[in-house]
Amino acid sequence: MYTLVLVLHSWLRWAALVAGVGATMAAFTDRAPTAGLGRADRWGLALMATLDLQMLLGLLLYLVLSPMMVAIREDFSGAMQNPVARFWAVEHISMMLAAVIFVHLGRVLARKAKSPAAKRTRLIVCFGIATLAMFAATPWPGMANARPLFRF
Repeated sequence: MYTLVLVLHSWLRWAALVAGVGATMAAFTDRAPTAGLGRADRWGLALMATLDLQMLLGLLLYLVLSPMMVAIREDFSGAMQNPVARFWAVEHISMMLAAVIFVHLGRVLARKAKSPAAKRTRLIVCFGIATLAMFAATPWPGMANARPLFRF
């Protein structure tokens, strides 16, 4: 079960990153006059759904399945002294949770916007912050906490 969820979480990261970039770019270029009609709304929905699923799988790993997280939780203060363990225990989950929050917040604020320009601005800011947080919290190759780009 652990391996399956880990592989799904790893591959879904690519859909989340593509949706984040797509939603941010669509917010820059979308000129739809009303909610629900523009590309930014469709990309934003895809981003939100992808991130929600990604978060569900990540929390399953974090709280239940990951043997590394079990070891970190057993000695949390010791894990805070280790940069790699701290990344997984605090930084990764915090930044990814912030990305989920910003995507949801952006969609809500955009629906409540009084003008299309205000909607665009809110989407650009929230989706942009979420996308940057996702890129920053991804364990890229070459980093101390690196993971493979593609798990099989």
